[in-house]
Amino acid sequence: MDAILALVCFGLVVLGMVPTAASFAQYLLVGLHGIRNHYARAGSATPRVAFLLPAWNEADVLGTSIDQLMAIDYPAGAWRLYIVDDASTDHTPEVMAGKMAQYPGAVFHLRREKGGQGKAHTLNHGIAQVLADDWAEAVMIMDADVLFEAQTLRRMVRHLADPEVGGVTAYVKEGSQPGGLLTRFIGFEYVTAQAAARRAQNVMGGLACMAGGAQLHSRANLEAIGAAIDTSTLAEDTFTTFRTVLAGRRVLLDPNAVVWAEEPDSVAALWKQRLRWCRGNLQIMRAFAHIWFRPWRNHLLGDWAFGVLWFSVALMPVFMLAGSVGLVGLFELWPSWVLIAFESVWLLTFVSFLFQTLFSFAIDPAEARRSWFEGLAFPGLLALGIMAIALVAPFADLCWLSGAKPTFWGNILAHVILGWSAISTFAAWGIYRLDKAGAPKWLRNLLLVLFGYGPLLCAITFASIVAELRKADAKWDKTVKTGKVKLPRT
Repeated sequence: MDAILALVCFGLVVLGMVPTAASFAQYLLVGLHGIRNHYARAGSATPRVAFLLPAWNEADVLGTSIDQLMAIDYPAGAWRLYIVDDASTDHTPEVMAGKMAQYPGAVFHLRREKGGQGKAHTLNHGIAQVLADDWAEAVMIMDADVLFEAQTLRRMVRHLADPEVGGVTAYVKEGSQPGGLLTRFIGFEYVTAQAAARRAQNVMGGLACMAGGAQLHSRANLEAIGAAIDTSTLAEDTFTTFRTVLAGRRVLLDPNAVVWAEEPDSVAALWKQRLRWCRGNLQIMRAFAHIWFRPWRNHLLGDWAFGVLWFSVALMPVFMLAGSVGLVGLFELWPSWVLIAFESVWLLTFVSFLFQTLFSFAIDPAEARRSWFEGLAFPGLLALGIMAIALVAPFADLCWLSGAKPTFWGNILAHVILGWSAISTFAAWGIYRLDKAGAPKWLRNLLLVLFGYGPLLCAITFASIVAELRKADAKWDKTVKTGKVKLPRT
């Protein structure tokens, strides 16, 4: 019986390695983007573009966003900006009156008198009005705080010259000024999750999600997917991406098209934002259950590789918990094998971490200069210590880890190290609770550096799984922005 349990534990260890292996494999594809991309089929088209900007009590950032958009490099009269006001209760109407007078015929205020239903409902109000006439040939969906670099629109629309392309997204960068430790963590995360991961997905043939802050649709694509954004999930941008792919059109990232966004500077605000994102991913997983791992139903979304990547992110804490339980179980049941399993897990983690971090720094050198420390501390300094133990393990006598007559404290240390993936995730939840309770920022930052930003994301994902299982209220809850985002000086 013990042998069977030990084999089960070994299987759990292997399962726990899936997200790391999938992420590493995805990064290996990034290098192919230089030869497998869409630029050869792009053109110099400049379609008429309607920008849709949903806003609810965004008066503090609207003026800056509108002024900046009016300065982009695009033919005069070939784009319009529609602010879809979701019954704002601040001074948004006054701001909009001033901006419409400043930019006559280019800026429009579309106000909903009854709001509060969420971003998707607000967007649908705007889409219906924009598509009511034939002026718009493409629609750009964006957020109120997002700032476009001058060439971003041109770089995105060139892909619509290919009729097979239905949607294009930009590389969203964190641009809060002044920034802090948390926003720099997010900045580095965006290099890995967007500049790198979406390049790899381009190589695979399409994206899992067009960024909600900057997604460009051809008019034909919007009409093909019903001329409306899904309102049944918290991930309307991902749902729209999936529907575009299922309608037979490509979606892709142009990594040279850059927009800047303000991200949360508190763990509590980040938790609220990412909980919504993660719950949306789980809802997508359920809504498209008939497609997963069925390539004959869709060559991209149903592909096995795509499915493994999706589930390794959406269910990451499940994999992490499985790995921790497996290692601790081996320590108790089959101690002669636990050191080999430990080395396999953490050496793969180290190689993947080192490769992805250095690759990310090479992809975006400017962000590397800004957030190099956060990139190195992403898994947590304590996790780096465990990687160091794995590196020296082949040359050291780690009897306390191999189960060969460990001392009391050696036994405790072994359990902590072997169960670190689960322990760090629980510790990250504790950091969130401390931050929500008003703990000093220096304490929050110290704990984040020690336990890692990656485990924090894992903890949020775990909370989203619990919320979905409990069928908690799925109300769309916006992230408060303060107007701290600024374009970098060139």
